[in-house]
Amino acid sequence: MKDGPHRLAARERAGFSLIEMMGVIVILALVATIVSVNWNAILPRADLHAAVRILSTTLSGTRSEAIARNARYQIEYDLDQYRYRVLTPFRLDGTGLAVGEEDRRALQWTALPKGVQFQSIVIDGIEQTKGHVFVQFDPLGTSSGHTIVLVQMPYENRYTIEVQGLLGLIDYHEGLYSRPPPKEGDFR
Repeated sequence: MKDGPHRLAARERAGFSLIEMMGVIVILALVATIVSVNWNAILPRADLHAAVRILSTTLSGTRSEAIARNARYQIEYDLDQYRYRVLTPFRLDGTGLAVGEEDRRALQWTALPKGVQFQSIVIDGIEQTKGHVFVQFDPLGTSSGHTIVLVQMPYENRYTIEVQGLLGLIDYHEGLYSRPPPKEGDFR
């Protein structure tokens, strides 16, 4: 069979023109840009939840170390720089227990993820919003009872981490949380 003029014209036109291909690429680029820009909006709490997990792991580990080593550990919160660190009971040079607070060996600072901040730390009913705050874990497993409120900007998402003083246990609460005072009927 011979190729007629109609068949030859159809073969020459097969495929897409350069302009059509560029149009498809531009549309795909726009869709990719929209998806990447909105990724943070889809999962806005991911950084906040990561910060809660890491901080709670540090709190639990510090409590466990205090019990295991039969020594008092501290956590220092820097509310202005949004970071925290563990202060061990050991001397700076690592030879035995520290005599004074200034001799304690401090571990590296752990910064909160970008956009996550300390809103406040409440210790024994006193709210702290600026400066350095110290809490301790003793060898019996008890701690300075305190509540940490983390906030994620600009979404204003909040998470409360509660460290119970007597037991040293850690509770997590989405949003702002304040433990209600005990009632008379709670002790019967």
